[in-house]
Amino acid sequence: LLLTSLLLFQFQTKHTEATTMKFSILTTAALLSAPAAAEIYFKEQFNDESWQDRWTAPTEWRKTAEMGEWKHTAGEFYADAADKGLQTSPDARFHGISAKMDKAFNSSDGKDVVIQYTVKNEQGIDCGGAYIKLLPGGEDFNSAKFGGDTPYGIMFGPDICGSNKRTHVILHSVDKGEGLLIKKDIPCETDKFSHLYTLVVRPDNTFEVFVDNKSVRSGKLEDEFDFLEPKEIKDPDQSKPSDWVDAAKIPDPADEKPEGYDDIPEEIPDPDVTKPDDWDDEDDGEWEPPMVDNPEYKGPWKPKMIDNPDYKGPWVHPMIPNPDYKYNDKMYAVCPDGCTHVGFELWQVKSGTIFDDIIVTDSLEEAQKFAEETFFKKKDGEKAMYDDKQKAEAAEMAAEDPEFDEMLDADDDEMLDDDDEYDMHDEF
Repeated sequence: LLLTSLLLFQFQTKHTEATTMKFSILTTAALLSAPAAAEIYFKEQFNDESWQDRWTAPTEWRKTAEMGEWKHTAGEFYADAADKGLQTSPDARFHGISAKMDKAFNSSDGKDVVIQYTVKNEQGIDCGGAYIKLLPGGEDFNSAKFGGDTPYGIMFGPDICGSNKRTHVILHSVDKGEGLLIKKDIPCETDKFSHLYTLVVRPDNTFEVFVDNKSVRSGKLEDEFDFLEPKEIKDPDQSKPSDWVDAAKIPDPADEKPEGYDDIPEEIPDPDVTKPDDWDDEDDGEWEPPMVDNPEYKGPWKPKMIDNPDYKGPWVHPMIPNPDYKYNDKMYAVCPDGCTHVGFELWQVKSGTIFDDIIVTDSLEEAQKFAEETFFKKKDGEKAMYDDKQKAEAAEMAAEDPEFDEMLDADDDEMLDDDDEYDMHDEF
């Protein structure tokens, strides 16, 4: 009996240890496979007066008379009057404001950086920027002097002036010590409604831009920005040979100018006009017929052109590997020492842009979730209020001026087209 009890105890002990080890392995595997929690470096919705404690307008950037002010407002049309943003005012002013992030973003952490915010040009902007900046500086950041010369890691967002309508993407290059503008312009939205702008820069040296959560541009940093020196350069020891013939055509040596060619006048008297019967040379002077183009005149003589038998084609400069080229696997590192602030530094001829729903994070999914809670929740209501205001204004004008009804009917098709364009959001 004693032996049986001892064997049973040993079995139970081994079974418990095995079970404990099994659960330990499963728990570790689950922890390793679980996605890391998103880091939110900054989030701002401007929905109460406390925004003034977080944001600072520069006082030492430009003269007071040149600086605009920031209004806390939902604008002229909105889904919720309590959902406010910051609006530029008045016209023809510089506008600056910055805020410290809750946590610094450092590119050395090897994470994505995602910047997202909404822009509402309800004034129908004609010339002005609406871009946001991700800024380094830490404790030394001088918010009073924040302006156009303040270093930045990223400058991103729409910029409109006349026919130039684009979304800026400018990334700081550590090697070159300057901001690099994306080579090919990205269009921006140009209507009066809120639009969502999102930029992702990834540690695999790729990027992506979204407008209203639709991808409008993506690619490799090395392809879309001048981070790297060219892989090949023209061979400095080579030049086009002096006897190289790159003229594809030559004058035909057998072609000669016809005899009397230069005697053909450019204009001749109009053969259809005759001297009036009542013309008096003594009183009216000598009559001269009006001149017309001579159909026989062919312009200055030029010999015919023929194929050049000595033509060798265009000379192509030989290329060699560029000794200065080297791949940089840290192109994405726009904030090598950490970015600690965000800010707007703008010039607008026609003010009235409203900024809202800003987030800086390391997760595109987190930014998209925030967009669902903010931008996508309000955009339809914003459009509905705008339409209602337009209808009310049209009815008021029609009551005051009966002829306005006819103008309104003539514009119906155009208004419908505008609505369709807004609903599609797809000019890319």
